Amino acid sequence: MRTRVKKIKAFTLSEMIVVLLITTMVVGMAFSVLRLVQNQMNGIAGNYERNTEFNLLRQSLWIDFNRYDRIYYNAKRRELQFVNEMGNRTYRFEENFTTKDIDTFRLKWETQRFLFEDHDSSSGEVDAIHFQTTKAFGNRTLFVYKSNAATTYMNR
Repeated sequence: MRTRVKKIKAFTLSEMIVVLLITTMVVGMAFSVLRLVQNQMNGIAGNYERNTEFNLLRQSLWIDFNRYDRIYYNAKRRELQFVNEMGNRTYRFEENFTTKDIDTFRLKWETQRFLFEDHDSSSGEVDAIHFQTTKAFGNRTLFVYKSNAATTYMNR
């Protein structure tokens, strides 16, 4: 009687090593791509946050410029104060942020101009502001103005 040797179908050791090397390379490339995508997403999220802060401040200033009758800037205290019969609102301009009551806008300004009738106003009444953000915040321009009422000229 002749015994038959049954051959077991399996992978050789060299085939297994090749598969492990290829798998390691693919996983390594996947992690590298994942890191690049995460960095890109963090950059997009940062830009979105800065744009949102800028737009919220612009909208808030626009509303206040049109709601209040008189607007004064105090250069010593770096405050922009809005006044009308119903009350007042104050914005403070610090080096790295701007505050309005309890709101904080984290924007850094390269230039800040306060204007009254198209002339720079270092202190006193203003009817427009022209700000420029730093390069880190996209060099965006913020220009907000109001039309002066007759009372503005009568009170001068």
